[in-house]
Amino acid sequence: MDVLTEQRKCIRTNLCWPVSVWVPQANRFFNGRSSNISRVGVFVTVPMTTPVHTGNVVELNFPRTTDLANEKGQFARIKKGRVVRVERNDILTHARIGLGIAFE
Repeated sequence: MDVLTEQRKCIRTNLCWPVSVWVPQANRFFNGRSSNISRVGVFVTVPMTTPVHTGNVVELNFPRTTDLANEKGQFARIKKGRVVRVERNDILTHARIGLGIAFE
């Protein structure tokens, strides 16, 4: 029997929010959704056609509501991160892949 050990160092918060992932190798954005986020990383799902691999550096664009944008002075929160995990479990049922991304 395999035993999985929790490796997270920070508490994750469930947050289902739209996110655009800029993949430099493809020179374009892919739209997805976050499912959880912490101070050090995020898990997002994107279309299965997203050409991304473990180790790739991507840019994450988290859009803000108009009220929040007015308060913060910008319409998006942009973070850079490195793909540390690619999950292909839902590729046949939902045509999506999951990306574990560590913020840089």
